[in-house]
Amino acid sequence: MPRLALGLEYDGTEFCGWQRQPAGRSVQACLEDALTRVADHPVTVHCAGRTDAGVHATGQVAHFDTASERTLRGWQLGANGYLPSDVSVMWARVVPDDFHARFSARARTYLYRIINQTSRTALHRTRACWVPRSLDATLMRSAAAHLLGRHDFSAFRAAECQAKTPVRTLHRLQVVREDAWITIEACANAFLHHMVRNIAGVLIRVGTGDAPPEWVGEVLAGRDRRAAGVTAPASGLYLIGVAYDPEFALPGEHGIGMAAGLSV
Repeated sequence: MPRLALGLEYDGTEFCGWQRQPAGRSVQACLEDALTRVADHPVTVHCAGRTDAGVHATGQVAHFDTASERTLRGWQLGANGYLPSDVSVMWARVVPDDFHARFSARARTYLYRIINQTSRTALHRTRACWVPRSLDATLMRSAAAHLLGRHDFSAFRAAECQAKTPVRTLHRLQVVREDAWITIEACANAFLHHMVRNIAGVLIRVGTGDAPPEWVGEVLAGRDRRAAGVTAPASGLYLIGVAYDPEFALPGEHGIGMAAGLSV
């Protein structure tokens, strides 16, 4: 039975998250329903990262098994024909039977978007985090340096996080300012539940001057979620890329090239 991988883009505003729920509209349910209609048999999909309610994606990856024969273009166009307008299949590839969208992933990259201006935003209210107080991106970059590397990120995980270990390796944490926009790009081997949003919340606190950059290192070392403060809103978060071994011949950390477009 062939296994296929899909690249997905979606606006998470109207979803309860990726995962199918007894009640609520999920990305997984929409995708499975569409693929089931194309395949003419029940389809179950597995993703690289289970995004929460309100979180967006330009580079989500999912896989599924099928007994049906369709061209790759047929799978892509067929699925998009049945999907709602806020979800789109960007590509389809045949992958080996041992490929798994989640467990084969080597790294994931998230982008967090902040619009820093005194007036609330109308156009970006569901796709960015609005911070009216002035933010110092230089201070935020200094704070971010304390989180790079392999650490116990207990202070940055949600209480309901089900990960077996809080240890993660943060490969990259960049803060870039362009006019009113500040973007935080985080790349790690894996992320804990709410980890990026909690990191964003801490960096915002430093950026407003309410805490010094060194405080972030203290929060990390303390391993106490209560010390880290506010979880930043889901609306600013995007899964923009998933990296796999070259042997799978997938389109690399797809979605990352769109990061610049998200920042204007």
